Amino acid sequence: MAEEAGPVRVMVVDDHPMWRDAVARDLQAAGFDVVATAGDGRQAVVRARATEPDVLVLDLNLPELPGVEVCRQLVGPGTSLRVLVLSASGEHADVLEAVKSGATGYLVKSAGPEELLEAVRRTAVGDPVFTPGLAGLVLGEYRRLAVEPAAEARSAGDVPQLTVREKEVLRLVAKGLGYKQIAERLVISHRTVQNHVQNTLGKLQLHNRVELVRYAIERGLDA
Repeated sequence: MAEEAGPVRVMVVDDHPMWRDAVARDLQAAGFDVVATAGDGRQAVVRARATEPDVLVLDLNLPELPGVEVCRQLVGPGTSLRVLVLSASGEHADVLEAVKSGATGYLVKSAGPEELLEAVRRTAVGDPVFTPGLAGLVLGEYRRLAVEPAAEARSAGDVPQLTVREKEVLRLVAKGLGYKQIAERLVISHRTVQNHVQNTLGKLQLHNRVELVRYAIERGLDA
């Protein structure tokens, strides 16, 4: 466990400087090693890869790169990083998207200081931590997904037709590009990219960008 090797290494990501600094101070005072902070998504990815924290305390609503995309880029095979989302949003869609993107836990910002400190401790050892009421939501969603046919089990004839633009966006999503990068590449707005992704998710009956990337890779669209 992280505690046996020394203080838990934590990075705090939030675009509000006063909130970010306050959380970092509370963590440092409680004995955590705050190795870095960041104020936007791209900065978070770069600094997390450089400092290798044990726990990333992550806001979702970030400039440059959304929190779920930060999570997707940093969490995966070969990494021990665990993510605790600390967000002002308690919306079910935000919670589910964060967990499906790799977050270990999810707290809303109304949580007290001691609740946050305990959540970071538990996240560091891999315990799922949620604001009361949200754990049942996550479990229910995964149960629902478990009984649904997997997207890849559908035959090719069952897949709805995508437009040329939707296919272009899907191919760039599969290559790992963020919304802003896709918008710049295709000379369209950030909002238009989001709309194409949402339309594609709906047509393919997928739930998030992680499933969308998997779908595209299985069909060789990331080449």
